[in-house]
Amino acid sequence: MLRLDSERMGARSPGDYERLVSRVLDELPGCHAVVLSDYAKGTLTPEVCQAIIPAARKLDIPVLVDPKSADFSRYRGATTICPNLGELARALQSDAHDLKPLLDAAEALVQKLDLEFLTATLGDKGIALVRPGNCFVVPAVARQVFDVSGAGDTVIAVLALCLASGLKPETAVELANVAAGIVVGKVGTVPVEKHELLAALAPQIALHAEDKVVTREELVQRVASWKANGERVVFTNGCFDLLHIGHITLMEQARRFGDRLIVAINSDTSARGLKGPGRPIVGERERARVLAALAAVDAVVVFGEPTPLELIVATRPDVIVKGGDYGVDTVVGAKEVMSWGGQVKIVPTVEGFSTTGLIAKGAGRT
Repeated sequence: MLRLDSERMGARSPGDYERLVSRVLDELPGCHAVVLSDYAKGTLTPEVCQAIIPAARKLDIPVLVDPKSADFSRYRGATTICPNLGELARALQSDAHDLKPLLDAAEALVQKLDLEFLTATLGDKGIALVRPGNCFVVPAVARQVFDVSGAGDTVIAVLALCLASGLKPETAVELANVAAGIVVGKVGTVPVEKHELLAALAPQIALHAEDKVVTREELVQRVASWKANGERVVFTNGCFDLLHIGHITLMEQARRFGDRLIVAINSDTSARGLKGPGRPIVGERERARVLAALAAVDAVVVFGEPTPLELIVATRPDVIVKGGDYGVDTVVGAKEVMSWGGQVKIVPTVEGFSTTGLIAKGAGRT
């Protein structure tokens, strides 16, 4: 209901600053990023900043600054400074409502302070990444706002993580923008969970079919994020050689049993062992890519074993779906999936459609 702070904002003794800088410099070799969060309480003096920033940059460690001082010169040489719109306007003594000249002035500031770029949060206008001669603005994610507390902290935290991981600044800003959109949709200052960020990015990922084709290890990670987000995972498998209406119907019906659909396909070697010489007609890479283009499908993985049992155990789906005349007791993985509370669903095939029939028809035998 009420918070009262009792603090001393004046300068500390020279010894205090020396010990702080010494400790930071000792820790730098084990760091991947440095964040200077300046609350203007007397800790991050110009001398402290200019002792830490050059030392970090000499080790190729990115330095990100959350400024409160209107004098940005103390942050000279940092990788980026991350002011909000009001802070940037105060530092440049410009009108916050006149965005174009403000960002033009920010470009000049980047050169003057020897920054790699400047990252300005613009409220409902998004985030600007400013370089000399270039300004890249990521529009804000439209959503109902409950509380803007912590949005700036989220932006700089995601930027630091991305830069420490070697991502391009443009990609880092886009991810930070998505993360900030998640935070303002909550009440209070809260962290952004990994699964929330992945869920927010899912619509963009779904637009690229090639991103749905994954390795077994990538699939396990993706399933973990789906489940962390409370999503129900469905699994089906087959060769899916010469995709036809029966296959499409199976995918669509399977997807209705949950929120995410995994399609596991036999490798070329595995399919040949099941179907005989001359099969598959379509190679595993092409089969995977075609299946990934289906809206009902969320992930496609190739397995080389005769059955997908190892894959089922690794991903622990909530539902296994098979088409045709299977009984629950004959479905590979049924016992396992039911042991962890999952279900097995059998959907009828579409009469008159099969890959074997299509091959025979193409050969003129029907």
